[in-house]
Amino acid sequence: QVRLVESGGGLVQAGGSLRLSCTASGTPFSISVMGWYRQAPGKQRDLVATISSGQSTNYADSVKGRFTISRDNAKNTVYLQMNSLKPEDTAVYYCNQRRVGFPSWDYWGQGTQVTVSS
Repeated sequence: QVRLVESGGGLVQAGGSLRLSCTASGTPFSISVMGWYRQAPGKQRDLVATISSGQSTNYADSVKGRFTISRDNAKNTVYLQMNSLKPEDTAVYYCNQRRVGFPSWDYWGQGTQVTVSS
């Protein structure tokens, strides 16, 4: 059974920091692309950052220089360090695990709320 369990969300003031964690089980973690996405009320779910099995990273322009994605394959965990948070970062943050090719998979966590007050 595949599970993605996120943690680390919460309420923080603008300029503050949070670190999100997502621990995966049930699929081969080390060969998966791991990602963080977010969805604000009334908006679509958007990419925040991804990290490949080879540690290549990709960020949305809106978070470059403020957020850092990393992974620990020994712990089957991906992290999102969020610094200099802004009210517009408020959203539900979702962890994603996927692999393109054969076999392929695409799984989502349940989401964790991040609220940044001004």
